[in-house]
This record gives sequence, C-alpha cells and structure tokens, in this order.
Amino acid sequence: MKLEGTGLEGLVVDYKPLTEIMEKNGFILGGSWDYERVTYDYKLMAPEKNITHYVRIQGFALEGDVDKGDAVIRLMKPLLGRHYYPHGVEYGHQEGFSDDMIQKAKTLIAKVAEPAKKYHSQVPEHVVLDKLKKWAQENENDEVLQKVEELSNDPERR
Repeated sequence: MKLEGTGLEGLVVDYKPLTEIMEKNGFILGGSWDYERVTYDYKLMAPEKNITHYVRIQGFALEGDVDKGDAVIRLMKPLLGRHYYPHGVEYGHQEGFSDDMIQKAKTLIAKVAEPAKKYHSQVPEHVVLDKLKKWAQENENDEVLQKVEELSNDPERR
C-alpha cells in the first residue's frame, strides 16, 4: 500500500547522502537498481509466524547515473508490502495491514525523511560543475573552462 503524507514523496536528493541516510537507518539498497532507479527496503517481521513485511522507498534519477554514484534522485511515495514465498511482495490495500504495522512503517520513514529534507533541492556540486563546463565549452570561454577543470580535479572536493 502507498503510504500517504510521509513528507518523502517528491524530495530531490543527491544519491550519495540519500544512500548514507538510508543505510544509517537500516534500509538496504536493493539489487533492483539500474542506471535510473533505486529501491531501498526495510524488513519488518510481523507478529504472526512466517509473515514478513517490507517498507520500500523508491526513486528515479533526474540527472546522472545510479551506478556511477552521481545521480540526483526524486523520491516516490513509500510502500508497505507483504512478502509471499516464493512469489514476491504484494503492496495492495487488500493485504490487511494492521494499524500498528502501518504506524511502524511511517515511523521508519520519518527517520529518513527529516534528514533527507536537509538535502532536498540542493544541487550537488558535480551537477553545477558539469553544467558550467558545458556552458563554457558552448561559449568558448577558456577562462571559465580552466577554472571548472581545476575544481573538478581538486581531490579535496571529491
């Protein structure tokens, strides 16, 4: 089920700090990423025997590549799902999530939403430098191009 009103949907965050925030709070970057999408999962054991729930936070790259670590990610509505072996995870309302399980999921999301908001819409330096480099090349501005190259190659800025 989609979890509404968490404050996470629509945030735009650089991939590196986003992944740090997620991992610090127990979310795992799933193997289901590609060049344009990321998925972070948190495993929640249900009080019932052999039932596992997952909180899933997904995003897609607005710029850059996830595999290179230079993506800028827009986050989507978080999901709460129930795992069925061997078929996978179902996210529908019909899964009958308890109010307690929904509240646990929202509490987990709040732990990542607050720090992620600090990075929201901050354009990462590498994006600014890439755009400035492109502008300098298009306008044949060697002075700006040289400065961008210096900044891009500065090991303290990486």
